Amino acid sequence: MTATKVLVVDDEPTVREVVAGYLRRDGHEVAEAADGTTALALLESEPPDLVVLDMMLPGVNGLDILRRVRSTSDIPVIMLTARAEETDRVSGLELGADDYVVKPFSPRELAARVNGVLRRTVGRAAASPQRLEFDGLVIDPLAREVVLGDRVVELTPKEFDVLAFLAASPRQVFSRAQLLEQVWMSSPDWQDPATVTVHVRRIRNKIEADPEHPRWITTVWGVGYRFEP
Repeated sequence: MTATKVLVVDDEPTVREVVAGYLRRDGHEVAEAADGTTALALLESEPPDLVVLDMMLPGVNGLDILRRVRSTSDIPVIMLTARAEETDRVSGLELGADDYVVKPFSPRELAARVNGVLRRTVGRAAASPQRLEFDGLVIDPLAREVVLGDRVVELTPKEFDVLAFLAASPRQVFSRAQLLEQVWMSSPDWQDPATVTVHVRRIRNKIEADPEHPRWITTVWGVGYRFEP
C-alpha cells in the first residue's frame, strides 16, 4: 500500500497515543487532534487520506465534523464511540461514516479496519470498472455518480459502494455478512450486520419510487439482498 496519512481525533491522550502507534507501525503518517476545532483546521490545511474520529469531543463534536467533511469530501471516516446504543451508531452511518468502533476497542482491530478501508479507496482509484446502465438508472463507478432518470442521486461514499457492488452482479443474492466482507472489508464478528440494513434503507429512500416496495434492491427474506436489473 502506498504511504497514507491518517488523522486521529480523540480528546483522550492515551487513545491517540496507542492508535497512532499502531498506525505508524503499519507505515501510515499520522496527525493528531484533541478537539473538534483543531481537527477542522487540520482537515482544511493538511487533508488526510482517512480520519479516525471520536464521536464525543469538546467544542465541535464528532457528528458535526463528519457532517462538514461529507459536505465537501469523500474522505473515509471511521467513528469511535463509547456509546453502544444502536441510535448512536446509526447517526454516524446515516451521515456517511464508513465504519465505526465501540470503545473500549482493540487497537489491532482498529488498525486492521483502517487498512481495509484504505485498500478499498486506493484500489478503486486504480480500477476501471464498467459503467452500469439499467432501465432509467445509470451507475458510473469512475465518476462515482448515480443518475436516475434526469436527476443525479446524492449518495454517501459507502451507499455508492453498496449499490455499485450489488448492481455489478444483477440478481445475485448477497447476505449481510457477505456485504460486510466484500464492501466494508470487515469481518461480521467485528461489524454489526445492522450497518448493511441502514445503508440499504437509505439507498432505497433515494432511488426507489416506493421504498416500502422496492424495484431495484429487493430483500430475499432470510438470506439477504439482490439488485434487480
